[in-house]
Amino acid sequence: MRTTSSIIIVLLLSLATLLYAEFQPFSFVQLSDTHISPNNDNALNDLRRSVCEINQNDSIAFVIVSGDITDAGEIGSMIRAKRVLDSVNVPVYVTSGNHETKWSESGCTDFQKVFGSDRFCFEYNDCLFFGFGTGPVIKMADGHVAPQDVIWMKQILQEKAAGKYIFPVTHYPLQNGDVDNWYEVTDVLRQYNVQCVLGGHYHRNLLFSCDGIADVLARSNLHGKDSVGGYTIVSVRSDSIRWQEKRIGQKAVGWLALPFGRHEYDEPDQILRPDFSVNKQYSKVKERWQTTLDAEIYAAPVVDGKRVYVGEDTGLFYCLNLCNGREIWKYQTQGRIISTAAVEKNRVVFGSTDGYIYCLHAVQGSLLWKVKTGKAVMGCTLIDKDVVYIGGSDGCFRALNLEDGSEVWTFRGVKGYIETRPCIYNNKIYFGAWDCHFYALNLQDGSLAWKWSNGHPSDKYSPAACWPVAADGKIFFTAPDRVFTCLDAETGSVIWRTKEHVVRETVGISEDHKRIFSRCMWDYVVAMKAEAAQPVTLWNINAGYDYDHNPSMLIEKGGVVVFGTKNGLIHGINAADGKILWKHKIGNSVINTACMLTQRDIILTSANGTVTRLRVKR
Repeated sequence: MRTTSSIIIVLLLSLATLLYAEFQPFSFVQLSDTHISPNNDNALNDLRRSVCEINQNDSIAFVIVSGDITDAGEIGSMIRAKRVLDSVNVPVYVTSGNHETKWSESGCTDFQKVFGSDRFCFEYNDCLFFGFGTGPVIKMADGHVAPQDVIWMKQILQEKAAGKYIFPVTHYPLQNGDVDNWYEVTDVLRQYNVQCVLGGHYHRNLLFSCDGIADVLARSNLHGKDSVGGYTIVSVRSDSIRWQEKRIGQKAVGWLALPFGRHEYDEPDQILRPDFSVNKQYSKVKERWQTTLDAEIYAAPVVDGKRVYVGEDTGLFYCLNLCNGREIWKYQTQGRIISTAAVEKNRVVFGSTDGYIYCLHAVQGSLLWKVKTGKAVMGCTLIDKDVVYIGGSDGCFRALNLEDGSEVWTFRGVKGYIETRPCIYNNKIYFGAWDCHFYALNLQDGSLAWKWSNGHPSDKYSPAACWPVAADGKIFFTAPDRVFTCLDAETGSVIWRTKEHVVRETVGISEDHKRIFSRCMWDYVVAMKAEAAQPVTLWNINAGYDYDHNPSMLIEKGGVVVFGTKNGLIHGINAADGKILWKHKIGNSVINTACMLTQRDIILTSANGTVTRLRVKR
């Protein structure tokens, strides 16, 4: 005899079966990778033609746009794109791509201002669609799903997934090599009736199996080498999902069909999952504590006395206890914090993408002063002799009085946004910006001493992410052009430039100022002779980190050089000869520039929202 509970279960299953059986077919359009830019109307015209044709098709229920709407993440192009998308006569749902998140003078906040959010969630005919960003934010790295987006996704699924066919929408495919924490997302999705993931990024029609889940990438809307652009029509039927490529003015051509219905997933393949065996190999490295803030962190930590300071992606600035990692206080700003802080005389100063520079009491967390700028502030802070130095996205580099935030001087000649930490040397301050230029200002009044360009016309090759260092009358930095550059600190003239080591946006200096370090794009770390009038390599060592382009600077203390990678691996190497001393893996996401207390005591932050204190035993 059946129990009451078993009868209820049978009824619910019967009801669910009935709902699935009465499914109503529908079609929608996926647009992707429109890459609207301010100086090229071709992409905008491609989008206009697509929208015009979509509006003539009465069978389209809605439109999904899966990222890279703009080419450089600036607000003007977003507004141009939105005006066209607003003319679509069915609902349009939009998420961001890496071109909105990596190259963005607003720190990726303009996207929300224009489109409302890069998240969306809606239901249509028993199907649940939801989209979210896959980064990376500002840093050059793999894609990354923010901890706060993973939490949001879990909540959406818990509340709405019952009896629904699930369609997540991302820009990157959720696989190893594209999204560093893909497995965190697929481990959640595999628990539900996910039909497929919809994405873009690769500008062509592709099908991947991501942890057993179908991940279908759509073509770009751009015409490229063809005479016309195009888009994707997706038709959901009671037994199948069908994809058609639709070129403007031409007949739609089918290229993929997948089964539609109940999907269940086996246990995931562990082979591609992150490998932490290196921690057993170098067992002398231990995590004293690790604190999770549930939001991305792209700022480096700073330490003063017994306190650790760092800002995160939801606009919270934290003070943690150095001994145990517990929260002492936190302060809420109105924009994400990418700016690395500086602290001096019980004052901690940082910028926020809400357009303010903040100074908080380092012990109490109370606001002492804040300075409003015209745009986001992502530049890292430097304090020297009671003066705060910091760059923003409003074309200004500022020197402010540490006591009250009053202006000491302001240089207004920058044409792009600033994210770097400046360097003070011989009465000048040096920094790069995303406007193709590297600047030297006179420290006394902020006047321009000189500026230099590598000659590349694209601002994406600017010497802007690296924290420059100086020694022996020279200034050193690297850039996306993969060239190691040494300039005369006084005049800005080139002393030497070398492509030999294929470096990428990382640099460091030894405590004795005799060696300049950089990390190559593949495996190798190099040390150059600071005193030489030509590029002299002191050592070049294979550190075994594979391909990497994360701008995590190399920091040296007590003869040990420490740096992090894009996939959670931290290295300690001998400054004298490059010998690998130890490695430790704390996750699979970006490790920011480390804060070294001693050669054996290190504070780290990661894009996965962790703050970690490492201790290296003797």
